[in-house]
Amino acid sequence: MSVASQPGEAASPLSRRAAVLLFATVVLAWGTTWPVIKAIVQHVPPLWASTIRSALAGAVLLGLHLVRRDLRLPPRGDLPVVVGIALLHMVAFAALIAVGMQFVPAGRSVVLGYTTLLWVVPGARLLLGERIGARRAAGVAIGMAGLALMFNPLAFDWNDGKAVLGNGLILLGAFLWAASILQVRAHRWQSTPFQLVFWEVLLATLVLALLAALLEDLPPIEWTAGLVLLFLYASVCGVALAYWAMAMVNRSLPAVTTSLGILATPVVGTLTSALALGETVPLPLAAAMALILGGIAVGTTAGAHR
Repeated sequence: MSVASQPGEAASPLSRRAAVLLFATVVLAWGTTWPVIKAIVQHVPPLWASTIRSALAGAVLLGLHLVRRDLRLPPRGDLPVVVGIALLHMVAFAALIAVGMQFVPAGRSVVLGYTTLLWVVPGARLLLGERIGARRAAGVAIGMAGLALMFNPLAFDWNDGKAVLGNGLILLGAFLWAASILQVRAHRWQSTPFQLVFWEVLLATLVLALLAALLEDLPPIEWTAGLVLLFLYASVCGVALAYWAMAMVNRSLPAVTTSLGILATPVVGTLTSALALGETVPLPLAAAMALILGGIAVGTTAGAHR
């Protein structure tokens, strides 16, 4: 789901300081979730891992709604966006990332995953009729230069079939997340995004469980305390509480602030992957990340004065 330009909740907004602190917590949680998922898929098949993570997140979201006493069925007008977000983002993006990360380092994966925000610009022009403008076009060009740097033959082994497959799956997931963001931007909301998240996660869990049952064998899983903690962190912090927190933050901070701030997520993901998993951050990846995130920042701030 797009984390910017969403309608807010009806309650009073947070103070700016509280909103900034909460937003920083979300970025930290999302960034650190990438190496956590990388660790999980070393022990659990990726589709089953995504299913378990989604189910745990749904249970927490249900508890939040029951405490808030605001659980209600989605109105008919919001059903298309519930289905779209569930299938494109929570199923396709999550599953493709989980599968791809079996063959791609977590740091590289998070940078590829956040190319999503590059694909939104041309997609908005083609599908929503939005004007790109010189600054947004420049931002896309800068970001694409970074992507080209990641895949140049000196930095990427095109003869490694598994690496090519893994990178391709993650980029496909980024495309599908971009499609979900475009749907969100075009949708006429009847409920707030947070009121729909539980139903999106519920649908995603059912679809993921079906795909996992059809496509993957479920080997015996050794449920160590460490693996349980990894799942709880990825589900509770990375999904459920993060969605609640962003619903609060989006009411309290400008959209440009959250759009730019979210770019810290791949930086956090890359650094924590290096620290937690011992992954290296080669110079081409660091340079590519700088170009991609810089391009997104340039495009995001285009027209911000309006």
